[in-house]
Amino acid sequence: MANKIKLLLAEDEAALGQIVKESLETRDFEVMLCENGEKAFEKYTTEKPEILVLDVMMPKLDGFTLAKNIRAIDDDIPIIFLTAKSQTADVVEGFSIGGNDYLKKPFSMEELIVRVHNLLSRTKTQRKSEIIKIRNYTFNFPKQHLTFKDEDFVQLTHREAHLLFHLIKNKNQVLDRSLILNKLWGTDDFFTARSMDVFISKLRKKLIKDKRIQIINVRGFGYKLTV
Repeated sequence: MANKIKLLLAEDEAALGQIVKESLETRDFEVMLCENGEKAFEKYTTEKPEILVLDVMMPKLDGFTLAKNIRAIDDDIPIIFLTAKSQTADVVEGFSIGGNDYLKKPFSMEELIVRVHNLLSRTKTQRKSEIIKIRNYTFNFPKQHLTFKDEDFVQLTHREAHLLFHLIKNKNQVLDRSLILNKLWGTDDFFTARSMDVFISKLRKKLIKDKRIQIINVRGFGYKLTV
C-alpha cells in the first residue's frame, strides 16, 4: 500500500472540517485537522505535512497570516486557500503571499482532491530538477544534503540549504543582502544580518574541500558564490 499523504487542514467550521477530514482519509490521506491558525502553525512545525489546506477566515490567526508565517521559513510546501470570499483583491492577496491555489466555498471533495494531487505532482517534478552539481559537490536541495564526490552527505539546516540554493542560482553574481534577508528571515535588521553572516561562515566550512568554490563578501552589497 502506498504511503499516505500528510495533509494539514485548518478549518474553524467544525462540521465542515470533520466532513473534509473523513472524506480525505478514505482516499489515502493522513489528515491533521486544526480549528484555528495558531494550532495549525504548531502542527505544521511538529508534523511536517506535505501540503496545507487553509481556511482564510479563522480565529486567533487567519489563513493569510498563517501562510505568511510559514512562507518565512518554507518556500516549497504547497498551500491551498479555502474561502467564502471571491473578490479579486482577496484572490490576488492569497497568491501574492505564497498561495498556490484558491478554492471557493462551497466546493466539491472531488475538486479539492484533484487540486491537491496536481499541486503535489508539480512540486515533486520541481524538486527532481533541484539536484545540483557544483564542482565536486552534489547539492540535493529538497533533502538538504551536500555531498563531496562519493563521500557521505552532510546534512544542512533549512536556512543553510535555502541560502546555498540562492547563492548557486546566482553564482558569479552578487546576491543582494537585503533581498535574501527579507526572503529567508523576513527582515533585514542588524541582528538578522549578523545571523546570516554566521550561516555564510558555516557554508564556507562545508564547501572547503573544493578550493575552486568561494563565497565572497562584497562589502555594502551582499555575497557572491564563485566557482
